Amino acid sequence: MSAPAVYMDHAATTPVREEVLQAMLPWFSTRFGNPSSVHKLGREARVALDEARERVAACMGAHPDEICFTSGGTEGDNFAVLGVWRAHQRAPGHDERRAVLTSPVEHKAVLAACHHVVLEGGEERVASVTADGVVAMDDFVAHCDAQLAVASIMWVNNETGVVQDIAALTNAAKACGALMHTDAVQAFGKLPVDMRSLPVDLLTISGHKLGAPKGIGALFIRRGVALENLLFGGGQDRGRRPGTENVPYAVGLAVACELAARDREQEVAQLRSLRDHLERQLRAQIPDLVVHGAGADRAPHISNLSIPGTDAETMLMALDLRGIQASGGSACQSGSVGASHVLQAMGVAPDLAGAAMRLSLGALTTEACIDRTVSVLSTLAHKARGTVAA
Repeated sequence: MSAPAVYMDHAATTPVREEVLQAMLPWFSTRFGNPSSVHKLGREARVALDEARERVAACMGAHPDEICFTSGGTEGDNFAVLGVWRAHQRAPGHDERRAVLTSPVEHKAVLAACHHVVLEGGEERVASVTADGVVAMDDFVAHCDAQLAVASIMWVNNETGVVQDIAALTNAAKACGALMHTDAVQAFGKLPVDMRSLPVDLLTISGHKLGAPKGIGALFIRRGVALENLLFGGGQDRGRRPGTENVPYAVGLAVACELAARDREQEVAQLRSLRDHLERQLRAQIPDLVVHGAGADRAPHISNLSIPGTDAETMLMALDLRGIQASGGSACQSGSVGASHVLQAMGVAPDLAGAAMRLSLGALTTEACIDRTVSVLSTLAHKARGTVAA
């Protein structure tokens, strides 16, 4: 009998939690009304949507009107960066703020949005990072001036798990009058998120990283922040996001956020223990193992590692054939395994970058999963390198 599959790709997506699925099901079938309709089914849907918004807001210490439902992290990131920048260009007396600021280790959703600012006549600025992937504060501050409209820095990196000092970066951006956005897709549920104390103006989350389905997320927009819409049509979501609202998925996101907030401390402790066990056991078997970002503060669920003398694509295929599912970094690269722009920005040598694999832990991870992954991965590594296990 073959060994059960081991899923080590929770940073890419997570299974839908049973509580989330059960909460969603009625809104697909018996309670299917359009929340803009005035009849009973429509009113029921409107109440469910409003309650979902309130519940998501409560999970992050926000006001309900500060929550805009989105299709996920990419839309939220695009809306934050482009929406703020375009609003500045339309606002009297603010069109001198032509620049956006980010880092080279961001998700492509932010980087591509910043590139688009340039196509629209703006300026893209990029703050450097250290060898551990931490945004260099001095360089970030040097880019903050009267021309800056918005800065966008990911709170927890999706490839390395490195945690940025978002509060300090936000204070630097706001000191020059700019707005601050953070992609918190990998942070929510792993770090405490409280908008009453966190000074960011915009924050993105995505449901499928939390046990909700793919296709739902939320953008926190602090009261008073002006954005120009990306979509045009009706007046749904206070005119910010026209189109018929996705009630089942909004309900699912609310439940997932509540469960993530409720279980965060226990889950973080468990995941950190499992990740440390994974890295400790691998180092014992492969002494020259490289863990990227190991010198920085990291979220507990991501380990990005390279085994010198191996190739990530070959190793990942071999792992998959043995029932262990992992990735080479971000899952948003059309399924390809190529050189990571994150590791390149950190100055990782090309051979090590080409060997990098991301093992990410979550609800399906047990100590037995870790032990099997270590056993199979170390065997494959020694076979590929022609060496003997330590």
